[in-house]
Amino acid sequence: MPAQQPTILATSGGMRRGTRTELEFAPLIHFAVELSGVTGRPPRLCHVGTACGDQRPQNAAVAAAGREAGIEVTALNLFPMPPTTELADLVLSHDVVWVGGGSVANLLAVWRVHGLPEVLRQAWTAGVVLGGVSAGSLCWFVGGPTDSFGPDLRIVTDGLALLPYANGVHYDSEAARRPAVHAAVASGDLPTAHCTDDGAGLLYHGTTLVEAVAENGAAGAYLVERDATAELGVVERRLDVRRLA
Repeated sequence: MPAQQPTILATSGGMRRGTRTELEFAPLIHFAVELSGVTGRPPRLCHVGTACGDQRPQNAAVAAAGREAGIEVTALNLFPMPPTTELADLVLSHDVVWVGGGSVANLLAVWRVHGLPEVLRQAWTAGVVLGGVSAGSLCWFVGGPTDSFGPDLRIVTDGLALLPYANGVHYDSEAARRPAVHAAVASGDLPTAHCTDDGAGLLYHGTTLVEAVAENGAAGAYLVERDATAELGVVERRLDVRRLA
């Protein structure tokens, strides 16, 4: 059963160190599965690790986390080549697509070579829940700050733009992120930005922000809008956050 409407869960979380496995699925991934509406069978999650170069050890760790959680995990590897010429059939056979972190610039370039953006848009409109962490959050937006090019953050503006906003990730844990978002929104290089602390996520139905959620007690989420009358040229508003069980 697909989600009842196009759904994206953009996060700075979703996985954590496991007790019996290297990784385990944290509440944000379980929430993504819940959003898919799947019943009567194990949920199917397509893990996309392009941003880290499709590392096989990472694939194995995510698959083990899935087994522990009762979720069937398929890794969509594009290195050294896609697993099938029918990427749409593969992606649409899953309930959730979860995109891992890493280099969003490399991810976007490789996806475009293989036509994956069109497949993901098709999946989104068909009710497959799209989600991810870090680069796997940024990719759904117009753009945002990234360390894809080096330790000094740069702004990417060629995201998939399924969501017509900018995105800021790791807002509380990397000191350069907040001022980079503020500067880019103030200059007009980025539109209004939706940002998450580590452990927080943003839920969208269609292009509408429905709510902010978090898998820990401290994580926040923020809206940054351009305002020429403000001292920094922007105003930042902390959003209400629902804490996931």
